[in-house]
Amino acid sequence: MRARPDLTTARWRKSTYSNGEAADCVEVADGLPGLVPVRDSKTPTGPAVTFGAPAWTAFVDDLVT
Repeated sequence: MRARPDLTTARWRKSTYSNGEAADCVEVADGLPGLVPVRDSKTPTGPAVTFGAPAWTAFVDDLVT
């Protein structure tokens, strides 16, 4: 089992792919090499999902094409 990354000092920002509505806000954190943590901005103390950078890039590319 892989250890969970420490996200206590993560710098979260609203994803540019969020639509700006209160119901659809996704935040991502930068600065973790090779990883992209993602969370729901409405529950900032809730869980985060961590993607490998290549998987996140493929996901975002599929959304915008």
